[in-house]
Amino acid sequence: MGSFFRTRCTARCMRMMTSTVAFQTALLAILACTFASCATVDATTKQDIGAPRFPPSDPARVEILRAEPQRAHDRLGDIVVDASTEPAPPIEKVEAKLRDEAAKLGADAVVVVYDRVQPTAAYVSGPRWDRSIQAVQGRKVVGVAIKYRP
Repeated sequence: MGSFFRTRCTARCMRMMTSTVAFQTALLAILACTFASCATVDATTKQDIGAPRFPPSDPARVEILRAEPQRAHDRLGDIVVDASTEPAPPIEKVEAKLRDEAAKLGADAVVVVYDRVQPTAAYVSGPRWDRSIQAVQGRKVVGVAIKYRP
């Protein structure tokens, strides 16, 4: 009689463990797909030492320029935006990030001085004797926040 209960318990425990492992695997796959499909846009802002300080401006009024304007202006700082490439965020999202960060410095415009897709990281996979290295590409945009002189 003891072996009957042991066998029955073992079979029931094995079914529960199998269903738990299947559930955990499915949950992990869903989370991996969710995180992998997110387009990211991150920014770092560095205010120049000795640059004039201004109250925050309206992001909607910040211009994005590809060349330095002829109009007299003061340089406020640098903005570096890092964006994913697979999937790539809409360009509007990158521009919005530039405008938001420039507005925090009180800028009237951002002059884009660098805009490239480049390797940003790498990951290694495989066993020690047969490793492969995969480069991770990212878009880097560097802008200079400026304030027009009156």
